[in-house]
Amino acid sequence: MCRNIRTLHNFQPPATAEEIHAAALQYVRKVSGATRPAQSNQAVFDRAVEDVAAVTARLLDQLVTHAPPKDRAVEAAKATVRAAKRYGPRPTP
Repeated sequence: MCRNIRTLHNFQPPATAEEIHAAALQYVRKVSGATRPAQSNQAVFDRAVEDVAAVTARLLDQLVTHAPPKDRAVEAAKATVRAAKRYGPRPTP
């Protein structure tokens, strides 16, 4: 899995359309091997991003879980602590 694609399921507040689109874009970039496709491939690339975003939104809408939703702020704080342990504290500007 691409590191830039984050888990979107079971969060409060739910994933936004922008987050779903960003994940779809990262996925299509990874699969195609192109960050910026050639002009001749741009329409196909854009269509793939829209298709993946639509399928992802449908998946998130239909998934069922019995676990309570995770809080985005709490999960972000945990990630910051993990990153600090792994890479050291962030430098202050």
